[in-house]
Amino acid sequence: MRLYATVDIRNLALAGHAHSGKTMLASAMIFASGATSRLLRVEEGTTITDFDEEEVLRKHSITTGIAALEFSKKKINLLDTPGLNTFIHDARLCLPAVDTMLLVVDGSCGVQVQTERAWNYAAEFNLPVVFVVTKLDHERASFTNVVSEIRERFGRRCCSVESRDELIEMIAEDDDELMQEFFEQGSLSPEHLTKGLKNEITHRKVFPILGVSALQDQGIRDLLNFIAEYLPCPTDRLPLDTKSAPSIFVFKTLSDAFAGRVSYFKVMAGTLRSDGHLINERTHHDERFAHLATPFGKQINEVTELATGDIGVMQKLKETLTGDSLSDKSKPKHWEPVTVAEPSIAYAIHAKTRNDEDRLATGMHKVLEEDPSLRFYRDPQTKEFLLAGNGQQHVEAVVARLRKRYHVDVEVQAPKIAYRETIRGFADVQGKHKKQSGGHGQFGDCKVKIEPLTRGETFAFVNATFGGSVPKQYVPAVEKGIQEAAAHGWLAGFPMVDFKVTLYDGSYHDVDSNEMSFKMAGRKAFKAAMAIAKPALLEPVMKVEVQTPVEYAGDLLGDFNSRRGRVGGMEVNAGSQMIRAIVPMSEMLSYQNDLTAMTQGRATFSMEFDHYDFVPLPQAEKIIAAAKHIQLSEDD
Repeated sequence: MRLYATVDIRNLALAGHAHSGKTMLASAMIFASGATSRLLRVEEGTTITDFDEEEVLRKHSITTGIAALEFSKKKINLLDTPGLNTFIHDARLCLPAVDTMLLVVDGSCGVQVQTERAWNYAAEFNLPVVFVVTKLDHERASFTNVVSEIRERFGRRCCSVESRDELIEMIAEDDDELMQEFFEQGSLSPEHLTKGLKNEITHRKVFPILGVSALQDQGIRDLLNFIAEYLPCPTDRLPLDTKSAPSIFVFKTLSDAFAGRVSYFKVMAGTLRSDGHLINERTHHDERFAHLATPFGKQINEVTELATGDIGVMQKLKETLTGDSLSDKSKPKHWEPVTVAEPSIAYAIHAKTRNDEDRLATGMHKVLEEDPSLRFYRDPQTKEFLLAGNGQQHVEAVVARLRKRYHVDVEVQAPKIAYRETIRGFADVQGKHKKQSGGHGQFGDCKVKIEPLTRGETFAFVNATFGGSVPKQYVPAVEKGIQEAAAHGWLAGFPMVDFKVTLYDGSYHDVDSNEMSFKMAGRKAFKAAMAIAKPALLEPVMKVEVQTPVEYAGDLLGDFNSRRGRVGGMEVNAGSQMIRAIVPMSEMLSYQNDLTAMTQGRATFSMEFDHYDFVPLPQAEKIIAAAKHIQLSEDD
């Protein structure tokens, strides 16, 4: 492959539902271009764009695979994106790098859940779309039926290229001169047809539909010819400056055990040459690079330069991550990164051995560089390390990567719920600590009032003593004793919050009083108050947003009710419904899988912490009983 610097480039994302044939289509296109000597197959685990061990094992894409090829004197950069609900976020991250989406539809299954989501992604990034109906060699496949379904779902502007007359009418009706030609001649000249169709595709006015069988290598060269002739190059779609100083946008990062950090980028301006350097606009670090290359799966092919709009790869950029812009210091440019939604669920992970514990931080750091949608943090309340992602499969894939690539074994558990305890009532109590055992004794005495605070105010301590009933040097010890006791709770061992303590009286002994004695007095005062102040459990409540097709909204509303949720609002937009609700976290731990089952994977959700609220008595009794059972087991 020559892969010379050229402006005649086609950047394509293969997107769509899982198992619709994207990776096999990429493999067939690569074979048809002559880049491989045989047709590589997913079942064999040999495809160019699915090379990660987990992808080969699972037989589906987890991250976006990239390969450059040449056909008909055009350079074509293929981005083979994941289609599973759990991993499709990676497809969205890569879309700023492409100029057309090939929306792949299974000829035997038709339009599926992630077909719709990919279509919406294309609209979000204003990308032209070409539908490619695959697997037409399958027994149940029907190109005609799938075309009808695509048009019903996405509109009449989706048109099979076999329907030449209808396609010509669509092109003509958007241009007065072409319309006149059509009326006069009943058709369009080949030159006007080519130019008109390319313009319609580029401006998202026509969405062509083609059919192929990748496994049988049928229709692939026709597809490649269509791509070369009708699809836009980068400068057709965006006002990219080919003569400016070079600037690049990094859209993907890979951490390789041998090569280190690998950065995939699109040249957004100018011509990029090897042995150069650019400034990172985020970190202001001067990144030097010795080698430029084009990607071909896990392999790279070195080149001396890359033109505007091309996609390349560099290794070992020191301070550059996904979403960063790099440009010449004389002409700085910033390209807006893709916003990443917060993870929908978190799982607790524990290193299996001390050696694993030592390697965990390093391995997780590299994994987080690859996937910006992940979060890894230590819960300050439960002291657990939490790995947050887009679902159980997402977290499982990370755990497998940690084990195979970085030799870190971890166990995954549902996270502990960070319950809290508080009080509903008022207490006026005395805490008195007195101990005499020869020599100096211990004596501390305090009288306190304890009352509830507004939710979220945590703790307040007021010294209202007078006349030296509690010497001022011992007042902090009373407060500390109460806080230490509150940290261990009363009902179930969870920290006590949102209460106020007023120290208003007490007594001391000239010889036997000390800080420890008054701290013990504070502890006893807290325990005495808990018998009176009506302690209660609090639970974290999450703010949840669900995006769902309208037909599932009723079932989801009923499901929220069963989860003790309160629906706060709903919005309908183009056949999609947004449901906003407030739901206890304990009821949301299995929601990802349940939502997928209820909506056939067509709905998505996000959630974040909102506030703490009282746990209803039936649930509180179970939580308290479980906590006491654990305590008894630990005591044994």
